[in-house]
Amino acid sequence: MKDLPLPTLPIADLSSLLSAETRAARRSLHPRSHAPAAVDGNARQTLEVVWARTEEDILAAQRLRYQVFAEEMGARLSVPASAPAGHDIDLFDPYCEHLLVRLQGQNGEPGEVIGTYRVLTPANAKRVGGLYSETEFDLTRLRHLRGKMVELGRSCVHPNHRNGGAIMALWGALAEFMVRNDLDTMIGCASISMRDGGHVAASLWQQLSQTHLAPIELQVRPRLPLPVEELDRHLQVDPPALIKGYLRCGAKVLGAPAWDPDFNTADLPMLMRIQDLPARYRRHFLGA
Repeated sequence: MKDLPLPTLPIADLSSLLSAETRAARRSLHPRSHAPAAVDGNARQTLEVVWARTEEDILAAQRLRYQVFAEEMGARLSVPASAPAGHDIDLFDPYCEHLLVRLQGQNGEPGEVIGTYRVLTPANAKRVGGLYSETEFDLTRLRHLRGKMVELGRSCVHPNHRNGGAIMALWGALAEFMVRNDLDTMIGCASISMRDGGHVAASLWQQLSQTHLAPIELQVRPRLPLPVEELDRHLQVDPPALIKGYLRCGAKVLGAPAWDPDFNTADLPMLMRIQDLPARYRRHFLGA
């Protein structure tokens, strides 16, 4: 589905094209200290939230993404020919920051990666030629926000750890990252399964367009719209847990969903600003 803004090159070749300035800028985004540990409620194991610093860290995130998107959800992933088997890799990965949540061993050693986000900063969005979201939406009306806007993507949590602890740990680290780097806006595509043919997605869009739609000056258009007019839009449905969490944090829906046939999902464009975080979440994530 995606016509990406770069030619198709092996992932290793793309990494080697990053300038020393780019690599130094990426390193400067993160302090050396790790994020505070959290506890996974299911297994009562300690979680550690870290930013990827090595190739192995990134590969671990890409393996988890493959397990969730390809093996669990049945997505058809288009990966570079040189990519190792069992990894979800695309052309944006070398330009992104990768946030990981992983289990800690009994002696404090790093364990399995069970959750991840990737973050594309404004500077690296310029270097790669745009945002991943732009392959699905016309983002012209967001031009004035780009200087302090990051894109969140490829979020997933291992199915054995979807009790909320992992995603809250990731969100806390993301909020701290935004404030520390003087960034104020997050954008991304929130996916809704279309295994039912798209009726749930159409109904959810119908509901959210009445309650959480962004003002017209921020609305975007899908490049391949979900044909909502041909679907049942009147089902009573609850948002998926991730979307429900975004809405509680003050996120807005930017427009109608796009259809992603590769992932067999309907993707809602969503935007969240630090200034719109409700007070309880500001205290929880930022201590403010």
